[in-house]
Amino acid sequence: MGPLAGIKVVEMAGIGPGPFCAMALSDMGAEVLRIDRTEPSGLGIVLDPKFDLLKRGRRSVAIDLKDARGAETVLRLVEQADALIEGFRPGVMERLGVGPDECLRRNPRLVYGRMTGWGQDGPMAKDVGHDINYIALAGVLHCIGSQGGVPVPPMNLVGDFGGGAMFLAFGIVSALLEAAKSGKGQVVDVSMVEGAAYLMTSIYGLHASGIWNNERGSNLLDGGAHYYNVYETSDGKYVSVGAIEPKFYQQLLERTGLEGEELPGQQDRDAWPQFRRRLAEIFKTHTRDEWCEIMEGAEVCFAPVLYMDEVRGHSQNAARESFLDIDGVVQPAPAPRFSRTASQVQSPPARRGEHSAAALRDWGIPPEEVQALCDAGVVDQT
Repeated sequence: MGPLAGIKVVEMAGIGPGPFCAMALSDMGAEVLRIDRTEPSGLGIVLDPKFDLLKRGRRSVAIDLKDARGAETVLRLVEQADALIEGFRPGVMERLGVGPDECLRRNPRLVYGRMTGWGQDGPMAKDVGHDINYIALAGVLHCIGSQGGVPVPPMNLVGDFGGGAMFLAFGIVSALLEAAKSGKGQVVDVSMVEGAAYLMTSIYGLHASGIWNNERGSNLLDGGAHYYNVYETSDGKYVSVGAIEPKFYQQLLERTGLEGEELPGQQDRDAWPQFRRRLAEIFKTHTRDEWCEIMEGAEVCFAPVLYMDEVRGHSQNAARESFLDIDGVVQPAPAPRFSRTASQVQSPPARRGEHSAAALRDWGIPPEEVQALCDAGVVDQT
């Protein structure tokens, strides 16, 4: 099992970043118990559970939290847990009777992980929002897109999963390490706005220095530079080039046949648009696979832009088994890797309430009480 083997986590089921954080902790070896609602919830998208990959690796218990007996059941699970994950708007967990004060009274060593878009306080704390809104407020969204175009959402990778889920996982593990020394738990408050902004730290430094300007698609890493860009090939596919360092840039010139031409300097920003057009013409002379043959092995910083259904078959990904096939569903393998305590996917995604009775018994609730909760409809055993 992974490096978090022996750690027990209660996950209050949600959508997006919360499940991603729980999946990551499970992949690292933690025993994560997901508390689902007794009625279906989510985005309204009907999805076969085997494709709901963010739910992989943990068991599901369906509990009616609006019933006082349901809240009490969660508190009894908290007594056995090292950490809790929740992603509701501020005040919701308190109204349900399972807020941080009550949970920490039951278990003073508990790490209570909270994740919201805006944070637990401030004038927007209780406003609704999604990834696109959070990265907009962090200054991220404005920076992404083509020159002269509108900002382009980078899916929900930066706010939900980067600025939210991964920071919550990092915060929980950090607090668990501290709790092991102090014997005291605490609340971890993750704001996706702040997490996304934190990811932009180096860009804020470049902006303060005057190197990075507010015009999209005109900077070093946003598609402005001809040597850090994406180009279409003759077969309608794409390749990526990241030849920032001078020695790599020289290789780019050699492999594209530009080495002998009279050229402006690499960092001549006024020449970047013209240079992008020139390279676009050159890359259109070969297919993507032909450019792979030309570029791979040279120090250019080059890679083909792959479709999702191509990635598993690429030689690098195949050699490292970076993708798994579980129940016929190709999915990313756990990351990062460990030399001694290997991470792994513990199980396929569970159906809502699939393990209600068994999991509650395993977490110390007597069988007769579990049966009574099921009979009363407080716990749903699917």
